[in-house]
Amino acid sequence: MSSWLGGLGSGFGQSLGQVGGSLASLTGQISNFTKDMLMEGTEEVEELPNSGRKEIEAIHAVLRSENERLKKLCMDLEEKHEASELQIKQQSTSYRNQLQQKEVEISHLKARQIALQDQLQKLQSAAQSVNSGAGGVPATSASSSFSYGISHHASAFHDDMDFGDVISSQQEINRLSNEVARLESEVGHWRHIAQNSKAQGSNSSDQSEICKLQNIIKELKENRSQEIDNHQHEMSVLQNAHQQKLTEISRRHREELSDYEERIEELENLLQQGGSGITVTDHSKIHEMEKTIQDLQTEKVASTKKIEGLEDKIKDINKKLSSAENDRDVLRMEQEHLKVENRQIIEECEHLKLECSKLQPYALKQSDAVTERERILPQITPAEDEVIRLQQALSDAENEIMRLSNLNQDSSLAEDNLKLKMHVQVLEKENTLLIQEKEKLQISLLKLNDEYEVVKSTATRDPDLDSELHDLRLNLEAKEQELNQSISEKEILIAELEELDKQNQEATKHMILIKDQLSKQQSEGDSIISKLKKDLSDEKKRVHQLEDDKMHITKKLDMKKEKLIQSELVINDLHLTKQKLEDKVKDLVDQLNKSQKSDIDIKKENFELKEHIQQNEKELSRVRDELTQSLNRDSDSNFKDDLLKVREAEVRNLKQSLSEIEQLNDSLNKVAFDFKVENEKLVIACEDVRHQLQESIAGNNQIFLEKNTMMEALKMEKGQLEAELCQAEKRLLEEANKYEQTIEELTNSHNLSTSALQLEHECLIKLSQEKDSEIAELKKNIEQMDIDNKETRKILSSSLEEQKQLTQLINEKEIFIEKLEERSSELQEELNKYTQALRKNEVLKQTIEEKDRSLGSMKEENNHLKEELERLKEQQSRAAPVAEPKTLDSITELESEVSQLNIIKDNLEKEVKHHQKVIDDQNHSKMQLLQSLQEQKKEMEEFKCQHEQMNVTHTQLFLEKDEEIKNLQKTIEQIKTQLHEERQDVENSDIFQETKVQSLSIENGSEKHDLSKAETERLVKGIKEREMEIKLLNEKNIFLTKKIDQLSKDEVGKLTQIIQQKDLEIQALHARISSPSYPQDVVYLQQQLQAYAMEREQVLAVLSEKTRENSHLKTEYHKMMDIVAAKEAALIKLQDENKKLSTRFESAGQDMFRETVQNLSRIIREKDIEIDALSQKCQTLLTVLQTSNTGNEVGSVNSNQFEELLQERDKLKQQVKKMEEWKQQVMTTVQNMQHESAQLQEELHQLQAQVLVDSDNNSKLQVDYTGLIQSYEKNETKLKNFGQELAQVQHSIGQLCNTKDLLLGKLDIISPQLSTGSLLTSQSAESHRTVKPDLSSESSKQEIDELRKSLHEKDATIRTLKENNHRLSDSIVATSELERKEHEQTDSEIKQLREKQDVLQKSLKEKDLLIKAKSDQLLSLNENLTNKVNENELLRQAVTNLKERILILEMDACKLKGENEKIVETTREKQTEYQALQETNMKFSMMLREKEFECHSMKEKALAFEQLLKEKEQGKTGELNQLLNAVKSMQEKTVIFQQERDQVMLALKQKQMENSAVQNEVQHLRDKEVRLNQELERLRNHLLESEDSYTREALAAEEREAKLRKKVTMLEEKLISSSNAMENASHQASLQVESLQEQLNVVSKQRDETVLQLSVSQEQVKQYALSLSNLQMVLEHFQQEEKAMYSAEVGKHKQLVAEWKKKAENLEGKLVSLQERLDEANAALDSASRLTEQLDLKEEQIEELQKQNELREEMLDDVQKKLMNLVNSTEGKVDKVLMRNLFIGHFHTPKNQRHEVLRLMGSILGIKREEMEQLLNEGQGGVTRWMTGWLGGGSKSVPNTPLRPNQRSVLNSSFSELFVKFLETESHPSIPPPKLSVHDMKPLDSPGRRKLDTNISESFKDATESRSGRRTDVNPFLAPRSAAVPLINPAGLGPGGPGHLLLKPVSDVLPTFTPLPVSPDNSAGVVLKDLLKQ
Repeated sequence: MSSWLGGLGSGFGQSLGQVGGSLASLTGQISNFTKDMLMEGTEEVEELPNSGRKEIEAIHAVLRSENERLKKLCMDLEEKHEASELQIKQQSTSYRNQLQQKEVEISHLKARQIALQDQLQKLQSAAQSVNSGAGGVPATSASSSFSYGISHHASAFHDDMDFGDVISSQQEINRLSNEVARLESEVGHWRHIAQNSKAQGSNSSDQSEICKLQNIIKELKENRSQEIDNHQHEMSVLQNAHQQKLTEISRRHREELSDYEERIEELENLLQQGGSGITVTDHSKIHEMEKTIQDLQTEKVASTKKIEGLEDKIKDINKKLSSAENDRDVLRMEQEHLKVENRQIIEECEHLKLECSKLQPYALKQSDAVTERERILPQITPAEDEVIRLQQALSDAENEIMRLSNLNQDSSLAEDNLKLKMHVQVLEKENTLLIQEKEKLQISLLKLNDEYEVVKSTATRDPDLDSELHDLRLNLEAKEQELNQSISEKEILIAELEELDKQNQEATKHMILIKDQLSKQQSEGDSIISKLKKDLSDEKKRVHQLEDDKMHITKKLDMKKEKLIQSELVINDLHLTKQKLEDKVKDLVDQLNKSQKSDIDIKKENFELKEHIQQNEKELSRVRDELTQSLNRDSDSNFKDDLLKVREAEVRNLKQSLSEIEQLNDSLNKVAFDFKVENEKLVIACEDVRHQLQESIAGNNQIFLEKNTMMEALKMEKGQLEAELCQAEKRLLEEANKYEQTIEELTNSHNLSTSALQLEHECLIKLSQEKDSEIAELKKNIEQMDIDNKETRKILSSSLEEQKQLTQLINEKEIFIEKLEERSSELQEELNKYTQALRKNEVLKQTIEEKDRSLGSMKEENNHLKEELERLKEQQSRAAPVAEPKTLDSITELESEVSQLNIIKDNLEKEVKHHQKVIDDQNHSKMQLLQSLQEQKKEMEEFKCQHEQMNVTHTQLFLEKDEEIKNLQKTIEQIKTQLHEERQDVENSDIFQETKVQSLSIENGSEKHDLSKAETERLVKGIKEREMEIKLLNEKNIFLTKKIDQLSKDEVGKLTQIIQQKDLEIQALHARISSPSYPQDVVYLQQQLQAYAMEREQVLAVLSEKTRENSHLKTEYHKMMDIVAAKEAALIKLQDENKKLSTRFESAGQDMFRETVQNLSRIIREKDIEIDALSQKCQTLLTVLQTSNTGNEVGSVNSNQFEELLQERDKLKQQVKKMEEWKQQVMTTVQNMQHESAQLQEELHQLQAQVLVDSDNNSKLQVDYTGLIQSYEKNETKLKNFGQELAQVQHSIGQLCNTKDLLLGKLDIISPQLSTGSLLTSQSAESHRTVKPDLSSESSKQEIDELRKSLHEKDATIRTLKENNHRLSDSIVATSELERKEHEQTDSEIKQLREKQDVLQKSLKEKDLLIKAKSDQLLSLNENLTNKVNENELLRQAVTNLKERILILEMDACKLKGENEKIVETTREKQTEYQALQETNMKFSMMLREKEFECHSMKEKALAFEQLLKEKEQGKTGELNQLLNAVKSMQEKTVIFQQERDQVMLALKQKQMENSAVQNEVQHLRDKEVRLNQELERLRNHLLESEDSYTREALAAEEREAKLRKKVTMLEEKLISSSNAMENASHQASLQVESLQEQLNVVSKQRDETVLQLSVSQEQVKQYALSLSNLQMVLEHFQQEEKAMYSAEVGKHKQLVAEWKKKAENLEGKLVSLQERLDEANAALDSASRLTEQLDLKEEQIEELQKQNELREEMLDDVQKKLMNLVNSTEGKVDKVLMRNLFIGHFHTPKNQRHEVLRLMGSILGIKREEMEQLLNEGQGGVTRWMTGWLGGGSKSVPNTPLRPNQRSVLNSSFSELFVKFLETESHPSIPPPKLSVHDMKPLDSPGRRKLDTNISESFKDATESRSGRRTDVNPFLAPRSAAVPLINPAGLGPGGPGHLLLKPVSDVLPTFTPLPVSPDNSAGVVLKDLLKQ
């Protein structure tokens, strides 16, 4: 990472070196970052306090806010950038549109050009038609007029155009210019033809055609002038636009410069402010932050390491603590003894005090006795002395106690120290008290002395006190005895104390050592452990609480969810019922609608019926009226009666119908009513349903609200919990980081192991596949070998003589091999010795490491001792002066101990050095031994290879000889035998494949097994040996393939020989047919035909067999492919499973790590992408800056690019900040990586070694595999070729048969013809004799002629056939003789060979059997190997699977245990809660009972009081009191009894609860035990089974190994016998052996090289280690350099700011000057336009003159015709007119054809041709010298311009050039005239230009030059002095100019006519010539 970032930094530094100081900081920061990265591995800083961490966190927060602000800024800038990009796109689209317009114009111009070409073609045809060459008019094409326009492609003002577009346009321009040049050359050619025709003087030109041509020319000229004008107009427009754009750009640039200056000033101010330390984004603060973060990280790492160390130390300390505690107990006991003694002494002192106090009154009493007092005086003084002594003893004892307490302080731990200090303080207090008492005693003694003196004086007065004195003496003696006893006791105590001192000193020595190790470590460890334990316990409690809360919450949530689900179900049911009801309602509504419709219909009908009834009633009334009338009229009329009856009948009918209708109506009404009722019911039901729904919704809402409130409450709780969790996590994180590293290391190691296993697994699978392929190829090779063996028998005959020599050689080799074997055994013994030495080395290493550790600990102890010494010194200085000598003693003792320890350390260091030397020597010897071993191994391998090669060559030679003999005997049988053998081989291969498949299936079956490491090592060795064998076999294969190629060539040669023989036989047949012995030949031919048919059938049979075999092989190949595919599929499956398992296993510990790694990788990728983008931008900026720097002289720097630069600088600054943040992230990961790197490096070394071996093997196997595949393909192609050749042979046989049939047919035809021919000849002869010649007709003659011809032909053919026959017969005779001789020789040889053959065949058969057995054994061994390998892989897989399963099971078990524990805890908590509730309940019940009891008692008291009152009233107070007392006592007893009962009840219930809990726990434990027992039994069974299987497999493997070894021994014996048998080998074999030896030497060299590489790599590793140490040293320098770098960078920034300001000022000045130059250039352009106008006028005049000239020429032609007559008369004379005409013609002719005119002149003057050529060759300028005289020296007043040194004389120049020269001399301006945009043009008369001039015709050039001059000449004497100001970049730019289009000079893009400055050495003529060239 660091190197990569460093590289990036350097890249940035290089790319942005010219951009400025804005980017210089980035490189510095990146370099700082690399340095910081390197720093991490070495720095170890102690932990910072929490205050520092808080400050850092605060700073971090500030930085975050700043970062966010910067991000916002970045976003704004990006938006601005997008807007600017859109604007740029719009501009680019407009420019592209302009380009398209220009391209359209170009296409128009092209079209015009084509039209002009057509016209030119017409002119050419016209010129060709003029045979006499009258068309001498110079026909100029208009191509030149627009070639200019085309060449300057309008590709300007195109921002987005790439270089490619410019290049394409340039290519188009070049193409068009080439076309123009071609057309010009054509024009010149036609003009030349016209002039030639004119020179010849042909007079047959038509005036009309000339006029037409002249008109066409005029039109073309006019067109061209118009086009030129248009083009110039366009150019001026473009120039104006460009100027406008330039002014705009300059204005913008100024504005931006001013903005940037302001911005720079602001930045400077900010920088100054930042220097004062106000800004947050100050680099110093950031640097400090980074340092603090690094320090914290390093502290974290160190703390983790320390904790790990402490944990180890704690274990040691615990052990030591136990011993220290024992010592401490002992010391405590001693201390107690001392305390007891101290107490005794103090008591004695008190006794003495009491005695003294007693003595005082005695002394007062005995004051009268003088004589006795004289005696007493000497007795009191010793008593005082004794008191003093006792006091000194006391002080000594106190000091000793102090010392002991100090020692105890050292020995005991912190708590004991405190106690002892307390004791010491107490003792000190006591000491002070004793001192005070001593002083009091002294005072009292003084008083006694005074009293004694008084007694002395009064001694004379008191003689009666003798008795008292005697008593006093007795008392004194008693006291003296007591004193003596106390002194003796004191001496005993002192002795004991001395002994204790000794013991204490020993204890202190021991304790000092222990204490040094323990005091600090234990204190730190205890504090850390206690903190950790507290934190852990708190966090565990919190976690448990949180988990419980979580559980409760989850339970509540589940409950709520269930309720919700139930409510949802209810709602769903309600919805369903609602839908059903709605459906019913719909149905009912439909029915109602129907009923309503029917009601309406019925109503209508009713209405109609009512109307009808009304009508009927009306009729009835009318009828009644009539009837009444009629009755009144005629009562007796019967008729009316009848009518009445009828009417009545009708009325009845109507009434019945009415009644029916009314019934119907009633029924309908009822139905309608029912429907209405039902509808109302349904409506009510709907309303009920709605109410229910509303209620349910309301209920749901309430539930939802409750849930919401619950959720909010839960959220609140969750928030609180999260806050607590965050706090806990913060504490946990510190520990987690510590533990995570260990976990990561473990997981990494595990991953590595798993990955290694996977790699091994894959490698082994690959090996197995390669082995399978190799086996298949070996089979094929064996088949080929079988075929080759038969062919090798041919060579045996020649190699018999050389076999004896080879046998001798072999014997020598065998002797050599035996010697080598002996040597190898010796080497093995040496190896064993060295291995033992290595083991010893390792042991020594271990001891040295232990010594190093002990040294380290000793050093630490030494440091501790030094610290303690300092402490003791301080204590000495503080302690009383009495204790100083003893502390000095202890110090001296400690110093002596320190010196001893130093001596021990020196000795240990010496020992370490000695051991290191020994190890180095042993390593050196080991390396030498390894080298020697490798060399010997190589030699052994070489000899083995040689031996095997010899054997192989012998076998090959034998087989070749046998093959030759068989070929000589049988050629046809050979094919059959080969075919049979191939079939057998195919069958064998089938069998082998079947066995292989079986073995594969067996492998798949035996999956879940494991082998020990020893077996795997054996297998690896076996594999290596097999690989060696495979290599040898591959070499054999290569050799055999070569031989096969040779044999195939031989076979092809044989086939060609056979074909040639067949051809010869055909020729012989031809001869025989011609010969008389034809029928015999025919019979012979038939026999041959039959033989051929037989052969053909055989060949066909062979072919069919071959095809069958081929198809069989194909099927086998397909099967093999299927098997391989199946294997691959199985492999993929296994890999997938492995991956799944690994992901499962790793997901627990590695998810976080993976995520971090992925994030890091993503971040790194993003940074890479950003860096790439930045580097590209930097490159573009560099190029832009370079161009702007180069173009500063001219101006025109793009402001947009400048803006982009600054924007990118800002972006880069932001990115730098991002990088710094990212750096901090990366540093953490790097630290983790560094921890892992050590393990990884060790594993890497191992893996590298393995990989090297594997890669070598792999590469070799791949090479072999490719070789075998190629050989297989070659063989297949050969088979195909053979098949094709067989087909061809069959075809040729068929053709031969056909030719034979044809020949036979022809023979049959030819034989009768011959006979008829002979008869005809005889008849014709007779007829010639008899018949007269007159009779012979013409027809017969013709026939005879034809017959003769045919006869002659036949005779010729017969002759040729005879000659061929003779030749063939001669050759056959010769060959037959040779064959006979050869047969005789071969017979003799064959007899000899048969005898040898019999012997050889026997030996061969034996060898074949041996070879087959060996091949079978080889195959079986290979199979076994593959089986072993597969079994090994499978067993490894099984092991890994089992391990993973076990781990998974363990994880599951852990999880289950954790869950069980949680459940148990929850149940316990519940039980405790329940118990607590029960207890509270019981208490409440007790309280209730007590309250009730109190109530009862109160009531009883009240009653008692009432009685008392009554009794008081009555006067019975005494009895009442007694009763009250009795009541009270009873009440108290009852209360006590109730309390006791309640307590008993509570205790009972508690016991019951505890019993139930215990029973539950017992049951739970029993269940657990049962489960665990079951699992144990299962695991035991599984283990037993696995062990049985492993043991079985191991036994089977051992048996197999034994069998294989037996087989190997058998094979070796057989090999030895076969080598003895194969004593006959050829010279060729020896040569091959040499070649193989060379190859082996090459291989050995390669191996040596690899070994050297290994050693080199090891040295490199050492160098890397050294370089690491050097880097660590360098880092310190880097830190110092960084500070200097920062200061330097600040200075650079300031300097760069000043430079930018200066640059801005310079640019402003340059812009002003550029504007002035622009104005002057515009003025120059105006003058140029004037000049062009003048030139146009001049050109018109020239055209008029040319026309006149042409007319004059026509007149001259007429005159010439007239003069021809005169010329005839005057041949010798030279006419002036003729010479003048020739002279004029000379000047009119083009330059390259003038020599022809001169030759004409010479011929007229009579000069010889040779002389003329000499004159022409001498000087081409000689003719024009006198012309230059009057043109060049025309104006004598003006001096000639000086010529350049490289410029030739102006003699060769054209007329127009001379005219220009004349103009120049006439004008000759003082200022050097301006130069147009011709920085690619060459100067005048440069060699390149001259070559061009020679190619183009002069007159054409004149015309073009004159026109171009007229168009583009700037009049130098009209231009002002300031015309030399450049608009475009100077001519010195050239191709290395600017790259950007807008920054390009205008001349590069547009055809401008602005003048340019010319170097003063260039003459003014150059400018005009350049104009002409344009």
